[in-house]
Amino acid sequence: MRPLPEKDPGSPGRRTPARYVLWLLRVQWRTLAGGAALGIVWMLAQALMPAAIGRAIDDGVAAKDTGALVAWSAVLLGLAAVQSASAVLRHRFAVYNWLAAAYRTVQVVTRHTTRLGATLSKRVTAGEVVSVGTTDAAHIGDVLDIVARGTGSVVAIVVVTGLLLATAPELGLIVLIGVPVVLAVAAPLIRPYRDREHEHRELVGELNTHATDLVAGLRVLRGVGGENLFTARYRADSQRARAAGAATARAESWLSGAEVLLPGLLIALVTWVGARFAADGTITVGSLVACYGYAVFLITPLKTLGEVAGKTARGLVAADRIVRLLAVEPELPPGGDARPEAPVEIVDIASGLVVRPGRVTAVAAADPRDAQAIADRIGRYAPGDVDFGGVPLHSVADVRKRVLVAVDEDRLFSGRLDATLAPGGGDLTGPLRAAGADDIVAASGLDGRVAEAGREFSGGQRQRLRLVRALAADPEVLVLVEPTSAVDAHTEARIAERLGAARAGRTTVVCTTSPLMLDRADHVAYVEAGRVVAEGTHRDLLESEPRYTAAVTRGENPKEPVR
Repeated sequence: MRPLPEKDPGSPGRRTPARYVLWLLRVQWRTLAGGAALGIVWMLAQALMPAAIGRAIDDGVAAKDTGALVAWSAVLLGLAAVQSASAVLRHRFAVYNWLAAAYRTVQVVTRHTTRLGATLSKRVTAGEVVSVGTTDAAHIGDVLDIVARGTGSVVAIVVVTGLLLATAPELGLIVLIGVPVVLAVAAPLIRPYRDREHEHRELVGELNTHATDLVAGLRVLRGVGGENLFTARYRADSQRARAAGAATARAESWLSGAEVLLPGLLIALVTWVGARFAADGTITVGSLVACYGYAVFLITPLKTLGEVAGKTARGLVAADRIVRLLAVEPELPPGGDARPEAPVEIVDIASGLVVRPGRVTAVAAADPRDAQAIADRIGRYAPGDVDFGGVPLHSVADVRKRVLVAVDEDRLFSGRLDATLAPGGGDLTGPLRAAGADDIVAASGLDGRVAEAGREFSGGQRQRLRLVRALAADPEVLVLVEPTSAVDAHTEARIAERLGAARAGRTTVVCTTSPLMLDRADHVAYVEAGRVVAEGTHRDLLESEPRYTAAVTRGENPKEPVR
């Protein structure tokens, strides 16, 4: 067996849930076929044991033939050995098929969510992604696991029916007719279970989203006194999910009960008719024992068929969520193959902003949303006409590698601090100094552990660490959106003074209204109503543009030098 996960998970069928499951069955057909073959051997070894026991009774015990008794005992022992060996190997294949399907699903979902980029958070909730990557992936694995056992069960039922027909045609006919009747009676229970499972999964996904949002904003909620309000809402959503879970459990209990009751009634009928035949002398005592053994054995394959129905229903619900996620397309199409040589001049056509290479350009906007919109267009997170070195930005290859947009919503990942700040490795001395984050590293060490989203750090510390990560990436073009909004004035002054040196020879755009940052920029563009209405140095604009002065000084003395 090959190691997991696969390097290339492949391209799944996305049109319907059934197509996705069939795609998994197709790409894993070899191990599925191996598991199914071993499942058949495993089931047949058990199915033939009653026949061996019956012959041992008739040919050995009833006929008082020691040799026949020993021979059939040896056959029974051999069947037991085959059954044990095939059970171990079948389970090995089953675990591999389950893991392969689950891993493949996680890989496909992860690859697609990465391709979606900024579109993901706009179109899909965090709770839905979590549910798909955990519970739904497990249900998909269950489908592939049950396929092998289900195949063995079908073959075993066919073989046992044949043996019963050979022993007593009436008993064979009872099984031949009874199995489809059992399946037909149980079938109406599958749809309610599937519908309730689907509703439950939807509510759990929404609940996960609310929990993620609640935890992410817990500090803010406590600050504004809204913790109790949102906790009450979460409790109400949790109760709805609980009620849906209980309804799913009730539907599942009906299905599970049918899996036991209906085969049990069929087996009781076979046993009763067989006992009457033995009493009438129609069949021998050994044949009666064999028939009873067949009837008891049929519990396993018939219950497995019920399990196939239940797990397939859950798997299709999970596949439906997966294909819905895979159907989401990025808001912007992939880039082209143009590769303008660095350094490049960038022109945002909509605003008129010109970003010259190798300089620190500051964008001060009367409305912060205008600055964010410019950053989104330059980073190609939003549609817009942007000239990138004489080439339309939408036709440039590897935009994400050439242009990095850093915003306050960016997350710190859990793990070692150095791996979080520089995933590809590299020297962090310069970025740490430029971002004024030396004190954070001095306290925790580069080998210190970062908790989920960096929650052990204050807002200002997280902002500085995000700036370290952006500087460590050293992109050709770096766009920083309010990179110092959460730090104190002294730290902000140090960052403003060191940023230009840290980005020497590279292009940097800083969207900010901080006088400290603006004063250190090589060039400042003032944006109003989405358009650049004034340009120059910070000091020149303070002298010549009252609107700029009002936007960036907030009532402070504009003549006072900014240090």
